[in-house]
Amino acid sequence: MESKNISIPPLHIKLGLIKNFVKKLDRNGLAFKYLVTKFPKISEAKIKEGVFVAPQIRQLHQDEIFEHLLNDVDKEAWISFREVVNNFLGNKRAENYVDLVTNLLSSYHKMGCNMSLKLHFLHSHLNCFPESCGKVSDEHGERFHQQISLIEKRYQGKWSARMLADYCWTVIRDATQLDYKREAKRKHI
Repeated sequence: MESKNISIPPLHIKLGLIKNFVKKLDRNGLAFKYLVTKFPKISEAKIKEGVFVAPQIRQLHQDEIFEHLLNDVDKEAWISFREVVNNFLGNKRAENYVDLVTNLLSSYHKMGCNMSLKLHFLHSHLNCFPESCGKVSDEHGERFHQQISLIEKRYQGKWSARMLADYCWTVIRDATQLDYKREAKRKHI
C-alpha cells in the first residue's frame, strides 16, 4: 500500500503513549496520587491502566504541578511526550521531529515502558504520518484503534514481530483493490 493511503491516527498514538507512561509511574508516588485527585471521576483502576481521553491529556499538558511531582526519569519521559505531541502529532510538524521521536523512545526505555504496537508504529513508520497530523479526523482512527486493541489483546500486551505482521496482514486483507503478482494455478481434472 502507498503511504498516502495509510492513515495512522495521532489521537490513538497519544492515547497509547500516555497509557504506557502512566502504567510505569510509581503507584505510591506523588505524581500518581496527584492523577487520582486531579481526575476524581475516573476510577483508580482506569488510572492504573492509563486510560485517558484527549481532554484529560490536554489538561495534564497545561498542568505545571504534575510535572514537578515527577522524578527525574519520569520527568524526562513526560517532557519528551509533550514535545512529540506538540511538535509532531499536532497541527505543525517540527523540522527535528525524528529527533523528538527518538528522544521519546529512549526516555520511555529508561523509564521501563513496554514497546506497544502504537509505539512501534510511531518509531518505524514516521513516513506514514501526514504533514499535519491535526487534519486526521478521529473517524479515521476508530477502525485502527479497534484493530490494534484486538491484536494487543491477542498478544497479551507483549510486543513481537509477529504482532506487527498480524496487523500488516489485516491491512492487506482489508484492501479491496489489491493486485496479486501470482495467481494460484489449479489443475482441472
